Order: sequence, then C-alpha cells, then structure tokens
Amino acid sequence: MWFRRKPKNRRLGREQVLDVKLRSSQVRAARTRLGAICLGVLFATVFGLYLVYRTGDWALNRCVYENKAFTIQELDVQTDGVIAVDQLRRWAGVASDENLLALDLARVKRDLEMDSRIKSVSVERILPRTLRIRVTEREPVAQVNVPLPRRSGGIELAVYYLDAEGYVMLPLDPRQRATRTNQGTNSFPVIAGINASELQPGRRILTPSVQAALQLIMAFDQSSMSTVVDLKRVDASSPSVLVATTGQGSEVVFGLVDLDQQLLRWYEVFNFGQKQSKAIANLDLAVTKNLPIRWIEASAVPPSAPKLPKTLRPKKQHV
Repeated sequence: MWFRRKPKNRRLGREQVLDVKLRSSQVRAARTRLGAICLGVLFATVFGLYLVYRTGDWALNRCVYENKAFTIQELDVQTDGVIAVDQLRRWAGVASDENLLALDLARVKRDLEMDSRIKSVSVERILPRTLRIRVTEREPVAQVNVPLPRRSGGIELAVYYLDAEGYVMLPLDPRQRATRTNQGTNSFPVIAGINASELQPGRRILTPSVQAALQLIMAFDQSSMSTVVDLKRVDASSPSVLVATTGQGSEVVFGLVDLDQQLLRWYEVFNFGQKQSKAIANLDLAVTKNLPIRWIEASAVPPSAPKLPKTLRPKKQHV
C-alpha cells in the first residue's frame, strides 16, 4: 500500500508530443513555401531584368547603331602639317558606310597616333553624319644618320628625324605628302653621338646632351649667326659639351647651358674676325674667359650658301 505508485496519465503525454511534432512540421512547411516564393520572385526579377536588357539592346541597335540616318557621309579631316589628307583617311580606317554612333573614336585616335610623325589627334562626332578629325603633326628640326650594312655589300644611311622635344620620327614617304618640298635629306642639321638603341620611332630621347643639341639648333635659327653661317652638324657624344660644325668648316664648342649667351659671343667673335679678314677655324665657347680660338684667312673659307626662306607649314587642309 505504502509503496504503490500513482497511475500516470499516459494519454495526456502522448497528446503533448503529437502537438509539438505537428507544430514543427507546420513551421517547416511554412519555411519551404516562403523559400519557394523568394526563389520565384528572384527568378522572375532576374528574368524581367534580362528581358528589359535584351529589349533595350535590340531597340538601341535598331534605332541608333543600325540606323541609316547616322551613316557617315562626310569625313572632315584637317592637319597642321604636310601629311596628305587621303593618307590620314586611310590610317583612320573609317569606312563611308559606317554608323557614326557605333564608331569607336578611341580606336580611330589610337590608329592615327601610332604614326611617329603625328603628335596628337582629336576625333569628334558631328551629328547626324559628320566625323571630324584634327591632326597635329610633329615638325622635324634635326636628323640622325645611322650607317647600316647592305646585304649586297657597302654601307647605307638610315635617316631618322627629331622634333624640338626629342621625339624620334621616320621620314615621310613623298607619296604621303600633301605637297612637294625642296628640302632634301640634308636639309636639317645632323646630330651625331646618339646611341642607335635610343632611336625608336615615337619615343623621346631624354639624354641631356641630345636635349641641349636640340636647344642649340632652335636657338641658332633665331640668332644672328644663322644669317652668316650654316649649322651642319652637332656632336652630342660628350656628356659635358657640344661640338658644332658649320658649312664653312668652323668648329665651335658649346657648353650645355646658356646657349643664347654663347651664340651672342660667337657672333661678336665672328664680327671681330671679319674686320681683321680672318675666319674662325676653332672656337671654344664653353670657356667663360679668354676664349681659346684659332684663326684662318677669310679667303680660305668657302662662302656661305644663299639662305633659303624657312619652309613654313601649310595652312590647315580641309576635305
């Protein structure tokens, strides 16, 4: 009697267990439905965005990029240099039936600037059917002659040009010029002493002596000496001085700085020699005092060639 256990309500326990299990299955089912709804909404959103994108792309191509109303009919090309407009048109690679809005302007600019003689290019769309191209060319001021062996024997000279900033250019084929010129391959002063590995078309030579040689050539053209002698050659092989040679056989040494002042001193020495019927054989302007100089008789010096007017760039060409 004392140790007899009280009977438990087993039925009530089973109902509680069943109720917990029922609620758990309902939660899982609700979560499954919610997940399916989210996936459906996500899929519908992605599909809708893709459909909008494809529709917009089709409409853009149909109404803009394939629209005959925007076919290029006029190619307006201008240059400030000597390259023929027809040649620039070929380098630009623009077909007359291309769509103006579909044209890759960066590609046209890049293709034109690949030529070492072109400094910069601007490309612009003028709606509805005009493409405008403006070209700025490099202007050579000096040349470099590199001897190369021929396969058949002997030596030939490969000619490169340099502009005032030191950019290397290849000679322009006469067939690519807009007009004929009287300038030959020896029309520019020659800069000697440049390493052949530096002569890469489109690249700039930054060697201090070469930069100074270019500055000397530019300053000489603006000085009084350009009216009495011809500057034929500048040796830039030394890192500290330049050696200039004239068409009259004079050899003049320059320092790398204060070139305008050195040219003025050269002119003063030249005038002094003229009064004494003497001509300069050798002159060292890199020395600031007591200039080393060697004179020769003026009668032994060949006369300077007649000065031709500087060839100016033609006006902009319009086609």
